[in-house]
Amino acid sequence: MNFTNKIEEHQAIKLLEESGKEFLSLFHESHLSVEIYKPQLIDKQTPHDRDEFYLIISGRGKFQLLEKVTAFRTGDFLYVPAHAEHKFFEFTDDFTTWVFFIS
Repeated sequence: MNFTNKIEEHQAIKLLEESGKEFLSLFHESHLSVEIYKPQLIDKQTPHDRDEFYLIISGRGKFQLLEKVTAFRTGDFLYVPAHAEHKFFEFTDDFTTWVFFIS
């Protein structure tokens, strides 16, 4: 799926739910990819080969980047450099986030 210049949050969430997946790619253009992500109970991510950032849509929990743990909540921005170990944990059932991969 590739939107031209606008992705509506409610539409992205609906598409994710309909897909039955934990994440869904919504946009890709040269140096930017956009996904929506809603892990179920456990964040199974592994490090990525591109820098990324998260913009939390809903929920709260904890986020670990390398050895540093921080709390997060709706509206927060989290940056992860390429190849860095990271994960979300102890998150609420409503946790959903935008994922932006940049290069």
